Amino acid sequence: MMLQGVKQFIKKTIYSIIPPPYIPPSYSQAGEDAVLRFLFNDKKINNIRYLEIGTNIPDFGNNTYLFYKSGSRGVCVEADKTLIPQIRKLRPGDTVINAGVAVSNDKEADFYIFESSGINTFDKAEAEKRAAMGTYKIKEVTQVPLLNINTIIEQNFKKCPDLLSIDIEGFDLDVLKSIDYARFQLPVICAETCTYSENHIRKKDPSIANFMLGTGYEIYADTYINTIFVNKNWFYQV
Repeated sequence: MMLQGVKQFIKKTIYSIIPPPYIPPSYSQAGEDAVLRFLFNDKKINNIRYLEIGTNIPDFGNNTYLFYKSGSRGVCVEADKTLIPQIRKLRPGDTVINAGVAVSNDKEADFYIFESSGINTFDKAEAEKRAAMGTYKIKEVTQVPLLNINTIIEQNFKKCPDLLSIDIEGFDLDVLKSIDYARFQLPVICAETCTYSENHIRKKDPSIANFMLGTGYEIYADTYINTIFVNKNWFYQV
């Protein structure tokens, strides 16, 4: 007991002189925001402008809340109207848009709302597949207005946002393909790149990475659930 007490005393004394390494908080699903913050800090960008497509819960499993807490601001797009009051309450400095993102000329679309909001989707086939697994049931199907992502950027940003975070359960690739990259050279994109399952052991979907690698981007980091892509022209700029 005496030896243990001495060890604790020495440890406490050392930490009073040299504090232990600070572990920054993370609000992301698998630490993506910590990686993103390291990336932007490395580029000497303290405050970023972000566009988050599929905000869901604004301070949990979320890739931009850490930046919001640090003073950054952006646009949160969420299709589930029941989540909008919570997003606006916790993030009053952000622009909050209750809409889906269009991948066609349709002005609205069916939105499948589950008992767990994190798996809501516009994809009918995907919704039926998830419901068939039996854990979560479809609670409601509702019509939600759609906006084109290029219109969202054009109307809400004076210049291109620094970060696009996208997680919209089945339509990520379609939305990424609809971006006008000639106009909007997004520096960093974080996208979900694994298929859905009811645990975190899932098959990786290479389609998004294959597309992004052919669009002037390269992989900066991967948490298996999400992949962070950087625009090569931006990343290697001195």
